[in-house]
Amino acid sequence: MDKQELLDTRYLRMAQIWAENSYCKRRKVGALLVKNKMIISDGYNGTPVGFENVCEDDNDHTKAYVLHAEANAITKVAQSNNSSRDATLYVTSSPCIECAKLIIQAGIKRVVFNEIYRLTDGIDLLRRAGIDCCQLEI
Repeated sequence: MDKQELLDTRYLRMAQIWAENSYCKRRKVGALLVKNKMIISDGYNGTPVGFENVCEDDNDHTKAYVLHAEANAITKVAQSNNSSRDATLYVTSSPCIECAKLIIQAGIKRVVFNEIYRLTDGIDLLRRAGIDCCQLEI
């Protein structure tokens, strides 16, 4: 295993641990933004700040306002002095189409993920934008 793959594995394992912070019952997703070997942001899926930590409605459907882990990490870095330009996003599940659009606009150059989300349109869009996408099963 080369050095980059070793780092990718470690950061992805950290994203898996970060996913444990999610209050969502159906699916827990974690994300880390890394630039120059430094974690510059993190996120997990959940409700917006100030909302109750309940992701599913009474019918066990995800509430419409629940944020994805990638969106939380990107908006968190936007509030900091860091820039996501040329960063790598480590996420436990491949991004959906909406998160893919945010990733492109945020200038993220690489996405490393563990499992493939049921829809692949997000990964397809990222690749079309020239963003390096790498599935790493750990």
